[in-house]
Amino acid sequence: MDTAAILDIGLDAMVLAAKLSAPLLVTALVVGFAVSLLQSITQVQEVTLSFVPKAIAVAAALLIAGHWMIAETVAFTQELFARIPSLLGG
Repeated sequence: MDTAAILDIGLDAMVLAAKLSAPLLVTALVVGFAVSLLQSITQVQEVTLSFVPKAIAVAAALLIAGHWMIAETVAFTQELFARIPSLLGG
């Protein structure tokens, strides 16, 4: 197993982590920005007004994108298992 293969697997894992976290993070960012804008317009500074909509939106995004996230993870894992013979063989 050479360092190039290890770096390639590490890079693929980091790209997968970014792809899997993007829908949830972007959803939280957009909802957080919208709530902050609404709070600044109405001058209502309540912590629960910031947290609850983000939690609901992230849960909805997880329900919508969850199947895709699991499919990507399974595909990556199957690809790793398929690489094992070439990694051990030389």
